[in-house]
Amino acid sequence: MTRIGLLSDTHIPVDAKLLPGQIKEIFRDVDLILHAGDIYETSVLDELEYMAPVLAAEGDDDGYDITSDRRVKKKHTLTVDGVNISISHSEPGLGPWSVFPDSKENLEEASFKYNNMADIMVFGHSHRPKVQNRGNFLFVNPGSPTFPYYMHRLGTVALLTVSSGEVEVRIVQLQ
Repeated sequence: MTRIGLLSDTHIPVDAKLLPGQIKEIFRDVDLILHAGDIYETSVLDELEYMAPVLAAEGDDDGYDITSDRRVKKKHTLTVDGVNISISHSEPGLGPWSVFPDSKENLEEASFKYNNMADIMVFGHSHRPKVQNRGNFLFVNPGSPTFPYYMHRLGTVALLTVSSGEVEVRIVQLQ
């Protein structure tokens, strides 16, 4: 069984000074953390890396310090317990930071072409949590822990559990 912490759009230090302390407790037993972009400062990735290894997607507002960091790519694709996971900043098929350059493509064709048939697509950008099945794919947006719905308050993160090809996702509201 592999547990993965998911978060996006932390916007530190612009919209929040620090990561909410609750994240440390929620991600306490995770094996990996995926950040779906708009990080702003590498110190966020450093703090998360004390909890577990970190991979991050480049957000549309991330500057050179972030984009040149070894943990950050426009998208990552990985396989965990037989499940293919892709992480990018924008929702696949939408916007210029999409992993699918042509939003009119059929999602299955586009996933095969650009994501090596990812089963789970993790993204951020909208600051709104989402867990949605579309055909054979699971789309997950953990929302923003620091700037949900573009409001200054506590938001959400997500926990993804993969075990023998089975997947469970839970959105966690910070208090």
